[in-house]
Amino acid sequence: MKIVLLSQRVEVVESYGERRDCLDQNWSRFVMDCGYAPVAAPNHAAVAVDILAMLNPAGLIFTGGNDLVAYGGAAPERDETERRLLEYAIAENLPVLGVCRGMQFIHCFFGGVLQKVEGHTAARHRLRFKGEETEVNSYHNYGVTKLQSDFLPLAASGDGIIEAMRHKSYAVMGVMWHPEREEKSRKRDIEIIQSLMEGI
Repeated sequence: MKIVLLSQRVEVVESYGERRDCLDQNWSRFVMDCGYAPVAAPNHAAVAVDILAMLNPAGLIFTGGNDLVAYGGAAPERDETERRLLEYAIAENLPVLGVCRGMQFIHCFFGGVLQKVEGHTAARHRLRFKGEETEVNSYHNYGVTKLQSDFLPLAASGDGIIEAMRHKSYAVMGVMWHPEREEKSRKRDIEIIQSLMEGI
């Protein structure tokens, strides 16, 4: 079974004086449903890149959680780790999917900016994805309203927030909904992972 490497959020546990990496347990179930073995990358940039090089995974998923430092977040080690991983993935032609914060990170990496949005936290809304209407969950305070020229929009919500994008040249894609937060893995989300990772 091929491996998919996942980034993790940073949680600060004040009572222990620790900064911890953590990942929603639902990610393991979802990635296995897609036919891959999930491996979590630590928020230590050099170590994460070494692991990526050793494992040679099918691709990477940048998961949700933590705002970017430029937008008030407090996890600089995560920003740096994902930056190094994305640089490596682009150089080695490895597929990358950004989910929620992950899509925001990718967008900003390529020079984009985020906007504060309303009505996209703990909500559900409908959108058109690849010509089909679908419903997605939503857990974000910042969104993408204008894409960089390097990207193609794949979906947008009714209020104009871009909900999915794909790079024109690299196997780099982003979605703003959380596939792992659905009670049961959805066929659409599984197909997104499989088609990106397999270059279909």
